Amino acid sequence: MLHIDIITVVPELLDSPFAHSIMKRAQEKGLLTVECHNLRKWAINKHMQVDDYQFGGGAGMVMMPEPLANAIDELQSSRKYDAIIYMTPDGPRFNQQTANQLSLSENLLIICGHYKGIDERIRQQYITQEISIGDYVLSGGELAAAVVVDAIGRLIPGVLNDETSALFDSFQDNLLAPPVYTRPADFRGSKVPEILTQGDPKLVAEWRYEQSIQRTKERRPDLMED
Repeated sequence: MLHIDIITVVPELLDSPFAHSIMKRAQEKGLLTVECHNLRKWAINKHMQVDDYQFGGGAGMVMMPEPLANAIDELQSSRKYDAIIYMTPDGPRFNQQTANQLSLSENLLIICGHYKGIDERIRQQYITQEISIGDYVLSGGELAAAVVVDAIGRLIPGVLNDETSALFDSFQDNLLAPPVYTRPADFRGSKVPEILTQGDPKLVAEWRYEQSIQRTKERRPDLMED
């Protein structure tokens, strides 16, 4: 089982992503647990303060080190984390290989940045892994954390009804997934490739592999270089 703790200042943003579909079933099966912790529980005063102005001036607030350190310390007293992850746009780009690696963990802690981010000393003293989901900036790390948890959670054995499904996803072999079809075989004059209807698994597998290579060359040639 994989246990994931998430520290956030707006836990309400994460209510829906884990309450439906595959993530819901993963938790109901006891294969995944996700707990969201409101950072304001560790606020420094009665005003529930968790952020302050940045030294040196400039627009935007910074998440203070004390609440985050106290939150991490308390959570670490209950379990040992395989990784303490900070969601940040200046981190390494999240990819399928990272998802595969993290899915093998037992305990993960994810820190959601907000405002202008977190105090650098927390990054230096606590964070073991930083992740970005793309070259853009969100209002906070919550939506990015939901993306990462979903990508990890679906890889846990037993989560998907067909465990081989994840093996053929895009990026698993640095290739994009091939095109897929369902009924009807003829949709407004556009027909399913005949090879998919002939019932020969070997030929279908070969066709799908060829299509994956062709699609990757056309759409993501950089993956072929890797």
